[in-house]
Amino acid sequence: MNVEKELQKRFGFPAFRPGQREVIEDVLSGRDVFAMLPTGSGKSICYLLSGYLLGGLVVIVTPLISLMQDQVQRLRMNGEKGAAALNSFLTEEERERVIRGLGSFRFLYLSPEMLRSSRLQTALKNIGVSLFVVDEAHCISQWGYEFRPEYLKLAEARRNIGQPPCLALTATADDQVRKDIITHLELTDCRLHLYSVDRPNIALCVEHWLEPKEKERRLIELVKQLEGPGIVYFSSRKMTEQMAERLKLDGILQVGFYHGDMSTEDRMLIQNQFLGDQLDVVCATNAFGMGIDKPNIRFVIHYHYPTHINAYMQEIGRAGRDGEPSLAICLVGAGDDRIAQTLIDRELPDESVVKAVISRLAGGNDPYDIQKLAMDNGASETSAQFLCEKLSGMDNQSDAATLFERVMQDVHARRSVKTAELAKVRQWLATNRCRRKTVLQFYGQQPVDRNGPCCDRCGFQLKAYYKKIGDTRRLNQGIEPWQSRLERLLPRR
Repeated sequence: MNVEKELQKRFGFPAFRPGQREVIEDVLSGRDVFAMLPTGSGKSICYLLSGYLLGGLVVIVTPLISLMQDQVQRLRMNGEKGAAALNSFLTEEERERVIRGLGSFRFLYLSPEMLRSSRLQTALKNIGVSLFVVDEAHCISQWGYEFRPEYLKLAEARRNIGQPPCLALTATADDQVRKDIITHLELTDCRLHLYSVDRPNIALCVEHWLEPKEKERRLIELVKQLEGPGIVYFSSRKMTEQMAERLKLDGILQVGFYHGDMSTEDRMLIQNQFLGDQLDVVCATNAFGMGIDKPNIRFVIHYHYPTHINAYMQEIGRAGRDGEPSLAICLVGAGDDRIAQTLIDRELPDESVVKAVISRLAGGNDPYDIQKLAMDNGASETSAQFLCEKLSGMDNQSDAATLFERVMQDVHARRSVKTAELAKVRQWLATNRCRRKTVLQFYGQQPVDRNGPCCDRCGFQLKAYYKKIGDTRRLNQGIEPWQSRLERLLPRR
C-alpha cells in the first residue's frame, strides 16, 4: 500500500511530517499506539488517513465541543460527508439521528462523557469500530482525577464497544503522564512514538514584578507593542473579563474573553472570531486554545503561571504553528505562588468537607446527591466531583472512620503529586540557566540544534517581536476605526 499516494489523494500533501508515517503504519498493523508529536505537526492526519485506509468507523474522543465541531466542519469542507459529532450542543433529536445513522459515518467525534451512554456503546459494538482514538490524551492525567473522571473510564468503554485498537495522541507528556495514559487506557503491546516537545521558533521569557499594578501595566504595554494575534492566560475567570475590558479602555479594540462559565454558544463565537482574525487578543483561562488550528498566533502571555509543566508547554505551543518566530512570556507577580497553591487546594476536598459528607451519607445515595452534599458543605465543583467519584467507588457499608481514612489517603496522594508538579514549574521560573534546556530536561530531552533566539537567559531582542511600523490596530488613536465600528453595528452572521 502506497501511503504517500493516499496522503496526496486525500489531503493534497506531498509528503509526511516527522512521525506521521511511522504512527500510521503501526496503526494499520492493528497495534495500540501512543504518539507524542509536537503541536502543529498534524496529529489529526494520523487517525484520518488511518481511518480511510482501514475502513469502518473511527471513534475520536476529544475534550472540547468547539474542537470537535471545528474538526467535523473541516472534514466536510474537504469533501468528507461521513463525519459527525455527538455532544451536549446537539438536541436530543439530533443526537438520536446520529446514533441511528452510525453505519453511514466514517468519523465520529464525541466527549468522554457522551461515551458513557450504554445505548451508544451497544450501537457502536453492533456497528464495529475499526479504530479508537483518544485525542489530547494528556487530559486523562491532567483532568481525569478531579475535573472529568470519565477520562479514567475510557478503557471500560473501549472494552464495551469491542476492544478496537487504540491510538492515543498528545503534544506534551512527561514520563508520569505517559504512564498514566498507557495504564488508564490499558494499552497492550503498545508502540511508542515520542518526538521532541521543543518548539525552536518560540522564544521563552519570564519577567518578575513585585507590584500588581506594575504587572498590569506591563501586560498592557506588551499587548500594545507585540505583533499579534495573541492569547493571554489567567487562572481566574473573573480576571479574563476584567482585563479584556481594561485592554479595551486602553484602545485595544479587537479583544475578547473566554472562560468555562460562558455559554457554549458564546465560547464558540469567541473561538470563531479569533480564528477569523476578527479578534487580535483573547484573554482566557486554560479552557481556551486546545486544538485550535490557527497558524499565525504570534505570542502567548501567562499572567498567572499554570500548576503543571505539561500545561505550560501545551499552552505556549499554540503560538507559531506556521513555523514563524513567536514569543512566550510569563509574568510572575509577588502573590502568584499563593494563587497557584490555592488552585490546587480548591481542586481537592478538605477534611471538614469529607467528614461532613460521610457523616450524612445514607445508603443508596446516587452520585448526584453526594456531589450536591459536598458543594452544600463548601466544596468547589471540581473537589465535589473528586469526592463523589471516590465515594461512589468505595464500599459505603464500611464504617465512617474507615471511609474517611481511605478518602483522605487518596486526597493526600493527589495533593502530593500536584504539589510536586507545581514545584517543577517554580523551579523553571527561578532558573538562572537556559530556560529551553531546563524545561526539556523534565521530558528527558535536549534542545534541537538552533541558531535563532532561545530565551531571556540566553539573550534575545524583545523588540524583534514588536508589531511592524504602520500597524496601529492596537494603538489608542482616540477614534474607533470605522471598520470595527461598522462590524459592531452590523455584526457578521
